[in-house]
Amino acid sequence: MTQIHFGCIGCGNMGGALARALCAGVDPAMVLLSDRDPARVEALRAELGCRAGDNQEIAATCQYIFLGVKPHLMADMLREIQPTLAARKDRFILVSMAAGLSMEQIRAMAGGDYPIIRIMPNTAAIVGESMTLWCSKDVEKAESEAFLRALSSAGAFDEVEESILSAGGCVSSCGPAFAYLFLEALADGGVACGVPRQKARLYAAQCLLGAAKMALESGQHTAELKDGVCSPGGTTIEGVQALEEGGFRAAVMRAVRAAYTKNSIVGK
Repeated sequence: MTQIHFGCIGCGNMGGALARALCAGVDPAMVLLSDRDPARVEALRAELGCRAGDNQEIAATCQYIFLGVKPHLMADMLREIQPTLAARKDRFILVSMAAGLSMEQIRAMAGGDYPIIRIMPNTAAIVGESMTLWCSKDVEKAESEAFLRALSSAGAFDEVEESILSAGGCVSSCGPAFAYLFLEALADGGVACGVPRQKARLYAAQCLLGAAKMALESGQHTAELKDGVCSPGGTTIEGVQALEEGGFRAAVMRAVRAAYTKNSIVGK
């Protein structure tokens, strides 16, 4: 069979986001999709101009095989394609985004010591602003460079040791959900004070976007940036005090630790 460079098994929220990033970075004809829901694949195929197939075709033809299924479904899915992977004579790379499953666990499920890349992206890949952590085993430099080029439109990438990938992912991959809660609450506060809902949502989102950009580009510690907004005896410091009295920072830290604890359980 003619080799297709990229195959995505699983096209849910995260798998779909990466499929979109891939099709923005390479010729969509090089991307093959499969999912348990044929309608989901067809919608993505029509949107992106890529190809639709099935798990076996991806296992047989793709150089980079993205494993976008839920962790508890991974073993069964890989068991089904084990013979197809084992029969291949060419080189291919497994790309796992499953929380809590190590590279060695994925290899064992796949039935071979195949080259593997493990990634922790987030759904902001859709808008080109994901923070993706990654690590690899037995992947050649040229292969990892080609992989990063193909996904360059997804956002920023950081290569890390696998030992910190899960913990870092609880910040970068779970963090958007925490940020959306904060955005919603910030907008709700504006509405409570009389701001129209749509305007409150806009103000909150642009505010957070600007704050994040300042944190990334200013070179200042976030404490300094916070102090720069808080005038003595002003309105902002009153709000900061209310957040501190509500345990805001401690609650966010507990959220990350809770996600990390759950992540550790998934891999067992």
